[in-house]
Amino acid sequence: MADDKEDPAVFTSTSLPSDPRLLATVTNAYLGTRVYRDILHINGVYNGAVGDTHRADVPSPVNVRMTVPGAESLAETFTLNTRTGTFSHVLQSTDYTATHQIYAHHSLVHLMAFSITIRRSAHTTQPVTVQLHTPFVPKSQDLDLNQGPDFQGAHYVYGKTLVPEVEGGPRPTVHMLWTPVPQALTLCGEERERSWEFLTAVAESEEEVKRSYGEGVALMAAGSLHSSHTCAWARLWRGCCIDLDGPLPLRQALYGCLYYLLSAIPPQGNVNPGFLFHGISPGGLSNGTRGEDYWGHVFWDQDTWMFPNILLFYPEAARAILEYRIRTLEGALRNAQEQGYKGAKFPWESAATGREVCPEDIYGAQEIHVTGDVLMAFEQYYCTTQDQKLFREDGGWELVGAVAQYWCSRMVWSEEEQCYHIKGVMPPDEHHHQVDNSVYTNAMAQRSLNFAADIARDFLIPVPEEWVDCAKKVKVPFDAEKKYHPEYDGYSPGEPVKQADVVLLGFPLMHPMSPEVRRNDLEMYEPVTELDGPAMTWSMFAVGWLELKEVQRAQSQLNKCFSNITEPFKIWVENSDGSGAVNFLTGMGGFLQAVLFGYTGFRITKASLRFDPAIPDDVNLVKVAGVSYFGNKLKFTITKGEIRIKVTESPQDSPASPLEAVLEASGQRFPLRGGQSVSFPTAAGWIQRSPTETR
Repeated sequence: MADDKEDPAVFTSTSLPSDPRLLATVTNAYLGTRVYRDILHINGVYNGAVGDTHRADVPSPVNVRMTVPGAESLAETFTLNTRTGTFSHVLQSTDYTATHQIYAHHSLVHLMAFSITIRRSAHTTQPVTVQLHTPFVPKSQDLDLNQGPDFQGAHYVYGKTLVPEVEGGPRPTVHMLWTPVPQALTLCGEERERSWEFLTAVAESEEEVKRSYGEGVALMAAGSLHSSHTCAWARLWRGCCIDLDGPLPLRQALYGCLYYLLSAIPPQGNVNPGFLFHGISPGGLSNGTRGEDYWGHVFWDQDTWMFPNILLFYPEAARAILEYRIRTLEGALRNAQEQGYKGAKFPWESAATGREVCPEDIYGAQEIHVTGDVLMAFEQYYCTTQDQKLFREDGGWELVGAVAQYWCSRMVWSEEEQCYHIKGVMPPDEHHHQVDNSVYTNAMAQRSLNFAADIARDFLIPVPEEWVDCAKKVKVPFDAEKKYHPEYDGYSPGEPVKQADVVLLGFPLMHPMSPEVRRNDLEMYEPVTELDGPAMTWSMFAVGWLELKEVQRAQSQLNKCFSNITEPFKIWVENSDGSGAVNFLTGMGGFLQAVLFGYTGFRITKASLRFDPAIPDDVNLVKVAGVSYFGNKLKFTITKGEIRIKVTESPQDSPASPLEAVLEASGQRFPLRGGQSVSFPTAAGWIQRSPTETR
């Protein structure tokens, strides 16, 4: 957008980071690896029992390094192109260029591939040979691999995981076909240019792996394997955009965050029949082996930190995340039962079954806010899509009711205070445990119960009186004298806090409070929150200050995130000292929310999508395209002086649901019609269905 010559979406370096954890990742919704790593992972395929369960390591045939022996004065570059979802290694001399490209096919999720291209750049006829170094051995510590017969020139192995997550549980079988990799490739004297392509297919059935490999081979024969992948990425980027006229590092960070998050979501359209999505872990599919990046488990990180960004652009992918939670509801019901409660308690760490798989019991027993976090994602989805089918037919209502039942059973009545308490919990601030009435946990329980009651009314289902009573009477700690929210009963101002906790009441919970209280919460907790704590923390402080129109104070908080972004491929680390999860999608999700919900002021409510922009001094313009709302796609162009909104797509099946923009101060209405733009001076307002057209 700005006139920078450097493309903010392309990250190039002449060397690789010394820490291999910081190498670029190539993933899709099903397969993932770090470049030059000897293993890859499969979404939803774990090995090990309960607390030992981790992503099953699959040997990676795409772990290949290209060299030219004996060559002098070679220019070498490594590039991650987030626009095409492709990692490239280029060796260039005066006589030739050798290019190695690696990618996980975005739309055909069972495929990974790499190619080698040698092209002459001078009138020489000497053969050019590149060597390919691969440590690949078809063995795994997590799979009982057997060799099968070759298929269409590909080698074949298959095998089950060794240990099920729960006794008697499934042990998925992994099937893999791959093109054999030679030790060297040569461009002969009479050839100007030649490419070689190498394909890997992975699936959980012999039929699917052979079908996928055959499809890849057909695309290779047509010369369109890589182009079909880049076209899928082009469609993905056309459907969503967050860009701005502002500092290059900020733009690069946004593109990096979007690339890594979009890499993890299911492709648009049903191009992979039978494919079930198994959620997103904090470190993504490239990580999660035993002892690494929380072993590939799914946390609240998915539902609270990543989900809102995905929802606003790709509600179909957001639905797949919710379907994962619905499929694991049985495990959540068992979790609650084992702890002596009714309803469903979602695990702090989830893998294949929904049973608690956290290696340390204290988190699974006490960090119960995750159950409300899951339901808030369902609420946000319902408010932006009105997809009643998910709830009426596909299991959503059963989940909502089970969560409400859990919260009611988890509360105890206090005669002394005449309200309900939730005792013995760990709040998001994990420095404290066994506390009573965590303000975040209790406010989340209240929100869960209110949503459950709302959706019951929408479906004309009788609302249990217990839900209403518990929501109305649960204690949400508040200090009326100091006018702030204590983190829990007995919290003393000044006590150190690990990460964003109370500040989450303002966003994303949108718990009712005055601007004065919102400010007091921010000022109370900002100085006592660990500076090198988890990366998503400062994004939420930034959103809070943007709400209060303290834009420079917000920017100073957001700038703290840059210490978690590593070069050259914009991989995030969980903690600024380099510890914790790597390729930390949670931090990226928080950062994206700071712009997508902070700069714009977007808020998802029951009746509308609100906006109230606040833009920092060094940002002149913010463009957000592809915002999904009730099946429409909206493009927002925001400056400090003007908001322009355009409906770029309207739902074909429901043309009688036009939208309008309403300004808060004046009540002025602007009809939003397909293909047309409206503009008005920058101010607070909202998008809603036109009242004349509502049911």
